[in-house]
Amino acid sequence: MAWREEVAREKRAAFRDQRYWGRPVPGFGDPEAVVLVAGLAPAAHGGNRTGRVFTGDRSGDWLFASLYRTGFANQPRSTELDDGLMLQGAYVAAAVRCAPPANKPTRDERDRCLPFLAREVALLDRARVIVALGAFAYQAVWKVLGDGGVELPRRRPAFGHGAEVSTPRTTILCCFHPSQQNTFTGRLTEAMLDEVFTRARQLTSA
Repeated sequence: MAWREEVAREKRAAFRDQRYWGRPVPGFGDPEAVVLVAGLAPAAHGGNRTGRVFTGDRSGDWLFASLYRTGFANQPRSTELDDGLMLQGAYVAAAVRCAPPANKPTRDERDRCLPFLAREVALLDRARVIVALGAFAYQAVWKVLGDGGVELPRRRPAFGHGAEVSTPRTTILCCFHPSQQNTFTGRLTEAMLDEVFTRARQLTSA
């Protein structure tokens, strides 16, 4: 928490004239969403700056471009809070709501933020697919569902890109996080990301 505020005060040189959000970042999207996208945490100079998760950073560039190509967003890019982005049938949130140092939140931070994700899952009662971006988000989603009384497999299946876990409440669809570490190395490609959201649409249309 103190770190997110320190970043907001010191700022990155490229954004020194902007006012940083510097507070917990809420989820956003279509209240009638059929797909919930769960990410890791706000980026220090992305969501922590703009006030909207995945907005104003390269991970968001990849995510929203894919959501646009697969029909879940009205435009392919999001740079600021009031840039006109609208999600259609999708809602985007994060396991942790404050930007963590080195983009590596702790399990304690995750658990303290879980009530927010749990509340969103409860309110988004039409969401039949949860796309977990990365293993950390997958673990958070698993805990939220389990704590909420959803019957889950006795052993949590291993995280892997494209892996699916069906539950009575929703299908968890695993996807590599669109971080620069994954996109710059080719571990995650645009085609791979699009395949996940195409599959999400198929699952919600069945």
